[in-house]
Amino acid sequence: MDSSLKKDALNYHSEGRPGKIEVIPTKPYTTQRDLSLAYTPGVADPCKAIHKDREKVFDYTAKGNLVAVISDGTAVLGLGNIGPEASKPVMEGKGLLFKVFSDIDVFDIETDTTNIDQFVETVVNIAPTFGGINLEDIKAPECFEIEDKIKARTDIPVMHDDQHGTAIITAAGLLNALEINGKNIEELKVVVNGAGASAISCTRLYVALGVKPENVIMLDSKGVIRQDRTDLNKYKQKWATKRDLNTLEEAMKDADMFLGLSVGDIVKPHMLESMADHPIVFALANPDPEIRYDEAVKVRDDIIMATGRSDFPNQVNNVLGFPFIFRGALDVRSTAINDEMKLAASKAMAKLAKEPVPDEVNQAYQIGNLHFGREYIIPKPMDPRMILYVAPAVAKAAMDTGVARKPIKDWDAYRENLIKRMGLGNPLIRRIKTKAQNDPKRVVFSEAASYEMLKAAEIVISENIAKPILLGKKDKIHKVIKEYDLELPSDIPIIEPTSKEEEQRLKDYADVLYHKRQRKGVTMNAALERMAHNNYFSPMLLEMGEADAMVSGLTSNYPDTIRPALQTIGRRRGTNIVSGMYIINTKQGPYFFADCTVNKEPGVEELIEITLQMAKTVRNMNIEPRIAMLTYSNFGSNKGAEPGNVQQAIARLHKEHPDLTVDGELQANVALNGELLEQNFPFSKLEDKPANTLIFPDLTAGNIGYKLMQELSEHEVIGPILMGMNKPVHILPIGSKVNDIVSMIAIAVNDAQCLEKEEECD
Repeated sequence: MDSSLKKDALNYHSEGRPGKIEVIPTKPYTTQRDLSLAYTPGVADPCKAIHKDREKVFDYTAKGNLVAVISDGTAVLGLGNIGPEASKPVMEGKGLLFKVFSDIDVFDIETDTTNIDQFVETVVNIAPTFGGINLEDIKAPECFEIEDKIKARTDIPVMHDDQHGTAIITAAGLLNALEINGKNIEELKVVVNGAGASAISCTRLYVALGVKPENVIMLDSKGVIRQDRTDLNKYKQKWATKRDLNTLEEAMKDADMFLGLSVGDIVKPHMLESMADHPIVFALANPDPEIRYDEAVKVRDDIIMATGRSDFPNQVNNVLGFPFIFRGALDVRSTAINDEMKLAASKAMAKLAKEPVPDEVNQAYQIGNLHFGREYIIPKPMDPRMILYVAPAVAKAAMDTGVARKPIKDWDAYRENLIKRMGLGNPLIRRIKTKAQNDPKRVVFSEAASYEMLKAAEIVISENIAKPILLGKKDKIHKVIKEYDLELPSDIPIIEPTSKEEEQRLKDYADVLYHKRQRKGVTMNAALERMAHNNYFSPMLLEMGEADAMVSGLTSNYPDTIRPALQTIGRRRGTNIVSGMYIINTKQGPYFFADCTVNKEPGVEELIEITLQMAKTVRNMNIEPRIAMLTYSNFGSNKGAEPGNVQQAIARLHKEHPDLTVDGELQANVALNGELLEQNFPFSKLEDKPANTLIFPDLTAGNIGYKLMQELSEHEVIGPILMGMNKPVHILPIGSKVNDIVSMIAIAVNDAQCLEKEEECD
């Protein structure tokens, strides 16, 4: 991990509210009546109901969606036995992943005991609180006994993820690898290097799939686990072999599969050469695999390989498993996570890897077109379909094996519910960033001499989102870089417009501005004076082809930023106006607001153009716009100039752009409420689904609308995004945070990509 990432990791965990998770109310609490219902006296009624029927606890409390992530801190990541307090950041991180990937709530619990019985007793005693137990980072062999004892004494799903997560995911990879190389699982000769919790669990699951135990050779740090060894615990003894083998080199000869959960670089090229044809190699030591992927494929072009690393194909990442496995188990109120449920998860993952891959996944991993084969046998962690494949498969297996207390009756409704609840992990900004990473562009930072802008530059460089060009006084920029110990390349372009070295370029730029504006009151001297300001020099870099996009506005007023851009760059060919859009990221997905920043009182023609600009911009984000044109009226219910303008604009849009899903005039609540639309306006183009794109009737309404969302909700608000400019110019709200700046830079890069290939974006 580089020093920049280390600093960012410490800041990430400590800034604002320390840690990564919090508890928030899910019911109203603002009135005395609310509090009376939440606590005394109202709380007594659900207590009585649960006392009569213990299963009612799932109806009246959060138990059914609550998982405990519990550790004793004895085997934390690659850090070893670091204790319960030091393990807490990992457990909180696990809680965050549960929430983001499957909308499961988590309490993380760190216990100050390494005694097996004390630990088990603690977990069993608190189990009534939870719908499931995720054991984490507990060392072997104690973890086996702990899990078995807790499972025997509880009636909720219990899983030690370090054991079973890797097993479930690699089992999926094994199934697909066998489909590719055509080998029979019952004849597979398997070498397992490592005899810890994960290695033993993997081997158990492979046997459940059909691998014969006698075909398994397992090694620990002392060599092959043989029956004549006297130092084996009961868990290793099960895998002891009678064969006269001692070393990894000997074991790998003619083997069909190697599973490594040990240490890096232990497998040498000649060992791979000795394996059977079309070998399967899962080298999962982290951060360095038992043999590097690039080294292995040089030795064997017939290899099917997986590692734990994201920079190689077929990453085995536990986030592919536990969120979705617990989601399915909780949704049927399962009393356990049994082998059949684990195998169902493996088979579901294997099936998904053979399906066509969505473009957003290809973009996320900067790959042209992922498809089933040697380099894609396991789905990617960012694949949004994971929950739709794995959770239902696990839930069904629980029902089939008799451990489900609440069977699912309508599978279509269940999958629809999964789609809705996963609005929490809205992928829009992630998609925008990964699209930017595919082809980073040169972005001018017009106000580079601030910590926020320079920190954003550090991030977009490290994440390969953009190529920053810094504009500002060099000594001040270097001072901020030094003060905050920022890691920026020494050769990063820094331009100081008024410096002597930029004197000629400033004159050339002023000459261009003069010829553009000479009939609009701009003299040559005025052009020189204006070009000395960053907000003129910055867009001129775009105009002259020396940059691809710009961001500005962090410390300057909106009009002082947009006016120079309009005078320098101007509107895009074929457009008559520039308009502004905001993205509101919500649990239900993104909403798009326009015009909130530019056009004060748009008429019919302007409303039409704003709508078309908006539709194009939203489509470029791979989202189909459903557009509502807002006023205080619903389809003629009130008269006035604004409803009249919208009616005329809608009539034109319906006639000239019949493929566009747009309607109005509508009040905001109706536009966003599918039931109201269906009940009252079944003729509307939006009747089957509410709007995601809102066109406001004037600047006052739009400005008030997005600012209310910004201040009164926890939704992420991104913008303004300017539409209709000849080059990508995006203006930051004063005081934007670093993450907001990074998002805006990614959007600017996306726009530059689209302009470069405009025929593909139209």
